[in-house]
Amino acid sequence: MPKEILVNIKENETRVSITDNGILDDFYIERDSEDVLLGNIYKGRVESILPSINAAFVNIGQEKNGFLYLTDIVSPLVEEELSGARKFLDNIFNLKKDPKKKQLAAKPLAKGDEVIVQVVKEPFGTKGARLTSHVSLPGRFIVFMPYDKHLGVSKRIETAPDRQRLREILKELDFAKNSGFIIRTVALQKGKKEIVRDAKFLFDVWQKIKKQAEEKQAPSLLYKEYDLTWRVVRDFLREDVTSVIVDSQEAYERIRKFVFMLIGNEMINRIQHYKGEVSLFDAKNVTKQLNKIYEPRVSLKSGAYIVIEPTEGLIVVDVNSGRFKVNASPEDAAFMVNMEAALEIARQLRLRDLGGIIVIDFIDMTREGHKRQVLQALEKALEKDHAKTEVTKISQLGLLEMTRARTGKTIQSMSFETCPYCSGRGQVKIG
Repeated sequence: MPKEILVNIKENETRVSITDNGILDDFYIERDSEDVLLGNIYKGRVESILPSINAAFVNIGQEKNGFLYLTDIVSPLVEEELSGARKFLDNIFNLKKDPKKKQLAAKPLAKGDEVIVQVVKEPFGTKGARLTSHVSLPGRFIVFMPYDKHLGVSKRIETAPDRQRLREILKELDFAKNSGFIIRTVALQKGKKEIVRDAKFLFDVWQKIKKQAEEKQAPSLLYKEYDLTWRVVRDFLREDVTSVIVDSQEAYERIRKFVFMLIGNEMINRIQHYKGEVSLFDAKNVTKQLNKIYEPRVSLKSGAYIVIEPTEGLIVVDVNSGRFKVNASPEDAAFMVNMEAALEIARQLRLRDLGGIIVIDFIDMTREGHKRQVLQALEKALEKDHAKTEVTKISQLGLLEMTRARTGKTIQSMSFETCPYCSGRGQVKIG
């Protein structure tokens, strides 16, 4: 079966599911009632400085001030003021500049200063948005970094000839000599023309942002990240996608325009308008699969299962053999279950958008070779994840610790609220 992108449009909600051979592989949801800040660029004003944690709170015009580390300041709005201070400190301490080292941590940012910042993590609970001044604009094939003079290629492009070819293309982008670019993995098979077109598009977007920064007063929005339908085209419409099926006439026409602007005519015919009487997600057997991502227990084909339990400080994933039966030694049986579970755990973390510290309790294995294979299987499955992940080795107790960067709310938190009777315990006291 093909790889398909399904776009379901409701009155106040957009849902996107990506299926591979009929299996739900990725899921995204965006509501009109929730203002998404991730990726937005603001002209902000510093409201307060916290020297103890080397950070500042920045007013970006939202209900809560954003959080910005002082080590993360490259905005031109404060660069002129900082340059004199750096020279003064260099003279006092006789510091020599090392291009491989970061700038001084204690930069003289003051209350009332204006900075250009980008949201890298949505507000959560009592915390405001996490900010950075290292602005980046993602395109289909490259990422443009106006303040970072760095030319890089995705680590997932491993062959030396390909990396060299792509680096040479970046060196020819002379219209943005003082900026940086990173080639995305999907650009591996792309030629110079497509990459340059993507780079120029992002460069033009940045020129508009700079112009607004000069004209607007802080706090103000300079750039709003595109909505979910645009991001679908930019980030997910690749050669391996056979069709994008949309159940809204308006969204169908809009996506076709996006495809023409970003890609050209070659993929226009892959955009299809669904007019069936049965809902799109039901027709594609997605609804049943979606309902399962809200359940703590996930069954595996072998009869084994995993249990996913979020706690206040971390996510706990427990692997159980369940009804799994095989004519093999306990060690080999544990290995087979763990291998199957590793693939499903990576998929569930992606579907549920779980982040932070994650502890996986695999079934105990004694052979180091088996542990190594399970670890490699998990790492390979995590390569499909757009979020950054870090994985440690499996311990003697069968525990694996990992982290996954989550930039927004979990899928479950967007779909459920805490029970007012049991306060989230899942139990109601009798009497």
